[in-house]
Amino acid sequence: MNKWMDISQKLVNDMVVWPGDTPFSYKVSWSMEESGSVNVGEIKMSAHTGTHIDAPYHFDNEGKRVIDLDINLYIGQAKVIHLPVKNSIGVQDLQAYDLSGVKRLLIYTGAWTNRTVFPETIPHIEEGVGAYLAKQGVQLIGLDLPSVDPVDSKELAAHHELTSHGLHILEGLVLDHIDTGDYELAALPLALAEADGSPVRAVLRKI
Repeated sequence: MNKWMDISQKLVNDMVVWPGDTPFSYKVSWSMEESGSVNVGEIKMSAHTGTHIDAPYHFDNEGKRVIDLDINLYIGQAKVIHLPVKNSIGVQDLQAYDLSGVKRLLIYTGAWTNRTVFPETIPHIEEGVGAYLAKQGVQLIGLDLPSVDPVDSKELAAHHELTSHGLHILEGLVLDHIDTGDYELAALPLALAEADGSPVRAVLRKI
């Protein structure tokens, strides 16, 4: 049986986060010396740290929270495709692949080459991609980028369009070591009742 491969960013102190967002930190807040038996850690982080999913509430006050999302979307067969050296990702790029019946689509762009620095620009999802992917049957789109929109976008057009066509968003994947092809994906969000997003431990296994 093929082994599971980790496609998640490591969560470490001083890691890069979205500019202005909560820095990630972990510390032992209650040590064995203090407790007499255990070390207990404290984590402080944004819901959008590292590899994470967006819930619609992230960009829509009336949108679903993390707890409202169907967890089955984040487990199951997925296709990985490579679209490197792009300024943006459009329908014409996706048409090079047979996506009929694909429920979960993961896209390697290779655009975030240095993860110790937040990227100034990224290839964003173009208008029309949401409608096109929905027609193919895609319900989850994942990328090796911190967003599906340009980093300076306030309108978040891609977030809104993808969601309007029933697509869910998985961001911040690490796909450098993953070939194109079909895989099993597991990228479960935490059971956060009120949250607009959630970190995930995303893993793939070759089919």
